Amino acid sequence: MHPVPIATTKRLADYAAIIGDRRYEELRALAKAAAGRSMLHINATAYGGGVAEILQNLVPLLRDAGVDAHWAVLDAPPAFYDITKKIHNALQGMELDLSEQEKELFQEVARENAAQLTDADVILAHDPQAVALRHFAKDPRRATWVWRCHIDLTTAHQPVWSFLRPFVEEHDASIWTMPEFVRPDLKQKVLIQAPTIDPLSLKNQDMPVSAARAIVRRWGLDIERPILVQVSRFDPWKDPLGVIDAYRLVKVEVPGVQLVMIGSLADDDPEGQEYLDRTRAHAHGDPDVFLFTNLDGVKDQEVNAFQRAATVVVQKSLREGFGLVVAEALWKGAAGRDGRRPEVTPRGLRPRRRGGTLERRAGRRWEGRRNRHPDPGRGVWFPGHERRGGREMHP
Repeated sequence: MHPVPIATTKRLADYAAIIGDRRYEELRALAKAAAGRSMLHINATAYGGGVAEILQNLVPLLRDAGVDAHWAVLDAPPAFYDITKKIHNALQGMELDLSEQEKELFQEVARENAAQLTDADVILAHDPQAVALRHFAKDPRRATWVWRCHIDLTTAHQPVWSFLRPFVEEHDASIWTMPEFVRPDLKQKVLIQAPTIDPLSLKNQDMPVSAARAIVRRWGLDIERPILVQVSRFDPWKDPLGVIDAYRLVKVEVPGVQLVMIGSLADDDPEGQEYLDRTRAHAHGDPDVFLFTNLDGVKDQEVNAFQRAATVVVQKSLREGFGLVVAEALWKGAAGRDGRRPEVTPRGLRPRRRGGTLERRAGRRWEGRRNRHPDPGRGVWFPGHERRGGREMHP
């Protein structure tokens, strides 16, 4: 386990105008009660994916609030991440089982990292990668332990969940994105907290439309033609192949449409490159399909620009843990449409119950919007952006 250096500073006061005076004062009251306490966040990677993005912004804010907050990531061999990706997929519904050797390596990595734990009043272990740390800690009672689950376990493969559940239940509490994501057989104190975006981060801060369009143009897009954008890891649960299928249906009605898919390749996702290659193959060399990653240089500023310049932002998740990219798009006033993920509303995540798939509906939806609105990006879906001072910063 090694610490993640935090070079940035943030001030809660800078968010007062966004969240409103009442919420700012509530945060300050909580900060006063927590001042001087220490907190350690532990996860699998320092970049790529929603957990790292949240912690990059949350830890500096906790420090400004007076909490002695720190962040560390696990040290582990590549085989460990193959196992945790398998666990991740099984928890989201794939019927994948762990061998005894895989279970042993998973626990051995936890044992080795637990031996390097530093003292803290509160330790937050994020996702399955860190769930067994408390079990192997030398003195687990010295801290309050909380497991943070960022994924949807509604259809978890029971054998894998049964392996993990004892580790989860050793924690003092667990935090979940939605009540619906919690396993019914979990015997533990459960807290619900939606993940949040940082509206002042480089990815979400205000950007003039002219600047956004200039950035998008530099990456080879024709900004005078419609642009569909999905920002997600290249992962089967984000269904990038289905996004391309939907784009092809739209293209029948709107021949000039372009598709942009942006994803990060992270240390803890060994399938990322493989699924990027599959997505590229599925595009069949279409010159209007653009696939970008952080390794290409498409990072926070570029994502900000693409989301602002998009005609429609798509999030075609089959399972969803964060929904942060939807909240980002809404914050920026982009039109959006999801697949089979819960719907983002100003009151939070709500399950969507609409018949049919995005692929079957995409063409007629686009045509219907085009008939109703000369600008096909208007009148589509803005449930959160109208209340910028409210709850729309989290999905």
